[in-house]
Amino acid sequence: MLISQIGLGTPRPAVAVESGSMLPNIGIGDVVIIQSAQRTQIISHTEGTLSGYTSFNEYGDVILYRKFGSTEDTPIIHRAMYWVEEGEPMWSGGSAAPHSGYITKGDNNRDIDQKTRTSKLQPVKEEWIIGVARWHIPWVGYLSLAVH
Repeated sequence: MLISQIGLGTPRPAVAVESGSMLPNIGIGDVVIIQSAQRTQIISHTEGTLSGYTSFNEYGDVILYRKFGSTEDTPIIHRAMYWVEEGEPMWSGGSAAPHSGYITKGDNNRDIDQKTRTSKLQPVKEEWIIGVARWHIPWVGYLSLAVH
């Protein structure tokens, strides 16, 4: 973990996944290794579709972010779908974005986070992003989840 922390530049180099929102690509109990957002460029699903870039079997990067920027809540691990500027609709025919940020979605979820209570009407600001998921180790996090 120390090597991962130094190499990837994040104080939280790994997280255990608590929900099935990223199935089938990342499962409950998987440990995900996170790279600091400051050390990489985030590629959205839209950009990945154009360039052919994939991560965890889908286009674009999976990010770990603080819900509404809160340090109290469990961070969310979902895919960055696309970027919106302040005032742009967050989805076709949707509400205007109150600020610039990423529209996000769990691979196993029907709706984007901004349509649900996950990130209701709030694009994910860059400063809310902890990092980008790079690898995962299946099932290793079950012990950690059981303890917490």
